[in-house]
Amino acid sequence: MNQASKPLHQLFPLIMVLLLLAALLVGLVGGVLYFDNVGLQPSTEHLAKTQEPSAAPKSKALMDPVGMWVAPDWASVDEELNADEIKYGRELIANTSEYLGPNGKVKKISNGLNCQNCHLQAGTVPLGNNYSAAKSTYPKVRGRSGQSEDIQSRINGCFQRSLNGEALADNSQEMKAMVAYMNWLGQDVEKGKSPKGAGIYEVPLLDRAADPLKGKTIYERQCVSCHMSDGQGVMESDGSGYTYPPLWGEHSYNQGAGLFRMSRFAGYVKANMPFGATFENPILSDEESWDVAAYVNSLDRPKKDFQDDWPDISKKPMDHPFGPFSDGFSEEQHKFGPFKEIKAAAKK
Repeated sequence: MNQASKPLHQLFPLIMVLLLLAALLVGLVGGVLYFDNVGLQPSTEHLAKTQEPSAAPKSKALMDPVGMWVAPDWASVDEELNADEIKYGRELIANTSEYLGPNGKVKKISNGLNCQNCHLQAGTVPLGNNYSAAKSTYPKVRGRSGQSEDIQSRINGCFQRSLNGEALADNSQEMKAMVAYMNWLGQDVEKGKSPKGAGIYEVPLLDRAADPLKGKTIYERQCVSCHMSDGQGVMESDGSGYTYPPLWGEHSYNQGAGLFRMSRFAGYVKANMPFGATFENPILSDEESWDVAAYVNSLDRPKKDFQDDWPDISKKPMDHPFGPFSDGFSEEQHKFGPFKEIKAAAKK
């Protein structure tokens, strides 16, 4: 008898504890249901006094899209008296090489790049080197030439530098068509004004020089899928031009092109590269943009003598990498920076 009852005696405290826990649980659930039925809620007044409101997520956009220039609706072009000329102009911008490249069916005067390789989507992308201000700001005096230039001169500057080619005659059908297209794009822009989103984004200056070695790492991580490891881009299947252009080598832009300036290249990639980036959703940091620009522009490319550039050397941009200069900074610093010192000296 004593041997049989001993296990029950040992289990008695455990059974009592379990019964007590069950009673507490029933009471707790009953209390919650009661307060819920009568509409009572736990007070959060003390939380409102002690918790700071959560900060709104910081926008990555380089510029507020409100008021940004938007190209006219392409569907409306047929309403223009010179619609065919405008359409031909757009075609020449989008597929320059097919008409004017090494195997061009009109002339063979350029390196195989298309204008829209640098002026995205035929010059219609905000901060994508668009043509929004072409009509409103030309003719104008430019420091590079030291004289007034019309839009035809500006277009030929691109042919001779970015396309490493030859100039078009001002009275040629092709020149007239490209001017007509640019004028159509800028039809609503006030004379003498540049609309919001024109040109290229201005990346904040670094406190150091742009670094080609760091840029090489960024290029290999972000750029090779389009421009290839050798930097020679991807040719169209029919050989008429480039889907993704070469960034250095004999078929790329020469040392007189605007994108050979570090700030121009950095601003261009910041707002538009790699594929998928936009001014509203940039991918590269400021430092990455400067460094990849330093890498690309440190590599070999065509050379052409533009000895008449910058007749007033005091007007040379901070990142024009060829002397002589009106300050005491070296060509190396004028090419890679740091640029803050150069800019500060220019203000004095």
